[in-house]
Amino acid sequence: MATIFRDWSYRYQWLYDAISGLAALSVGGEARFRQLAMQGLTIESDTKVLDLCCGSGQATQILVKYSQNVTGLDASPRSLKRARQNVPQAEYVEAFAEKMPFADNQFDVVHTSVALHEMQSGQLRQIIKEVYRVLKPGGIFTLVDFHNPTNPLFVPGLSLFLLLFETETAWQLLKTDLTALLTETGFRECDRTLTAGGSLQLIKARK
Repeated sequence: MATIFRDWSYRYQWLYDAISGLAALSVGGEARFRQLAMQGLTIESDTKVLDLCCGSGQATQILVKYSQNVTGLDASPRSLKRARQNVPQAEYVEAFAEKMPFADNQFDVVHTSVALHEMQSGQLRQIIKEVYRVLKPGGIFTLVDFHNPTNPLFVPGLSLFLLLFETETAWQLLKTDLTALLTETGFRECDRTLTAGGSLQLIKARK
């Protein structure tokens, strides 16, 4: 059943948007959700930003309001086609997050929103290493993704969402200490904040 709903949500933009909007209600709506990982960041017009696993450009659309140097990367041609239509101000690259075609020390900020839960354990580690590589010294990796709820009231809702729209990798992420992986890779100042009853984690880490 999860595979069917996942396929529909990726095939039909209106369904994906409806699901995203519904899920975002726990943090105050879609607009607030897309800005969660950007809170506290200083992004200027010349800040080089990578929107990692950008999808159809929901977060990219916000990033381009702050910076004129935004690049979106995604492995899906369908998603990138939508992103180019939705947010033509950004540049886009079709590639896998675990093997990015960028030089070392290229970006000031790498942002990703609810994408890491799609990755197998080995992929996740490689992606974090790649993010570290492409960030400039002192650069920031900022992300938001699922977390095992600390408030029991949020357990049924998150569980139903994962059952319908996600795969086993999302459940695996709930057991993964992302801050430990980031520190192990070399990141410092790893700051994690929980929201939506602990079902979402916001992490900022500095290279």
